[in-house]
Amino acid sequence: MEYSEIMIRYGELSTKGKNRMRFINKLKKNIQDVLSIYPMVKVTADRDRAHVFLNGTNYLPVAESLKEIFGIQAFSPSYKVKKEMPAIKQAVQDVMTHIYQEGMTFKITSKRSDHDFELDSRELNQVLGDAVFDVIPDIKVQMKKPDIDLKVEIRDEAAYLSHENIKGAGGLPVGTSGKGMLMLSGGIDSPVAGYLALKRGVSIEVVHFASPPYTSPGALRKAHELTRKLVKFGGNIQFIEVPLTEIQEEIKNKTPEAYLMTLTRRFMMRITDAIREKRHGLVIINGESLGQVASQTLESMQAINAVTSTPIIRPVVTMDKLEIIELAEKIDTFDVSIQPFEDCCTIFAPDHPKTTPKVNKAEIYEKRLDVGGLVARAVANMKIIEITPQVEEDNLSQLIDDFL
Repeated sequence: MEYSEIMIRYGELSTKGKNRMRFINKLKKNIQDVLSIYPMVKVTADRDRAHVFLNGTNYLPVAESLKEIFGIQAFSPSYKVKKEMPAIKQAVQDVMTHIYQEGMTFKITSKRSDHDFELDSRELNQVLGDAVFDVIPDIKVQMKKPDIDLKVEIRDEAAYLSHENIKGAGGLPVGTSGKGMLMLSGGIDSPVAGYLALKRGVSIEVVHFASPPYTSPGALRKAHELTRKLVKFGGNIQFIEVPLTEIQEEIKNKTPEAYLMTLTRRFMMRITDAIREKRHGLVIINGESLGQVASQTLESMQAINAVTSTPIIRPVVTMDKLEIIELAEKIDTFDVSIQPFEDCCTIFAPDHPKTTPKVNKAEIYEKRLDVGGLVARAVANMKIIEITPQVEEDNLSQLIDDFL
């Protein structure tokens, strides 16, 4: 027998009251986006659970994809059987003889949503339990925590059997907590920050700063690939490339070297905030970790934050580097992040950056620059593409060429 569908149980959605269906519909859309690489798969969802109909698709890769999607508490692959007792009994016997190993215990858990079916749940448990004893006489029944809990569900259209309960990613469906702009540099920290925001239901649009010709197409490809790694947790992501060359050259030519990093990051924050407002985001998300580099002291954060009143979410701010690396390895972004392509934050990095910058000094130095014009031109020249599960490594190069 081959699995015909996967039954999905929701996570925290059970607490959402009147908003429950909004969360469920968003989760359904996210599942459809992530599973779009499997053209035969169909997804439905109601108040109690969602169903992924395989329609002949190999169960294993679909299950691996489902394990990553936020908002899923657990799921069970199921066999579809004719809603007739001889067929159901035969299927139960086939499944049990296939999975049984000596010494295992079992129980039958029946559920009947079709109340016109000939047997009720208690009678089904009894008849199907007897059917198991017919083929495995020595097996023992155990009601609490048996080795095999064979679930039988009688629905209007058919009967369904399942015995596995696979843990999902938990969290909230991506997009149910609003939208934020993720400042993605290409390093280790920012993809992890994006992952943690996604876990709490925040949909993200990626803002990536590039400084051609100082940064290469390889650095842009790396940022695209990191974004694609995040798609699997909840669906498609808009990738926004912003040119920073003019701004960095102006800062380098007209302001003290020690303040180069502070001023650059203040510009990046202004630009990201302008894009956020333009695209109706609520927050800015970045990968800053306190004390990790010169620009991530509290004094630096204060000086950089001073250009906006928008909330800045820093999911990894209290983590040390090893904790962040462990998460990056878990979500499969680490190997991409360490590829040796310089980003715009490193190519102009001063030898001795100011670790305790003052807001008033940053404002004085910025008077030498056309702040409004530089920000406006950067926003006007941004480029946007959608990163989807279909964007595989083989055609990523063509995507980059088209994007450039």
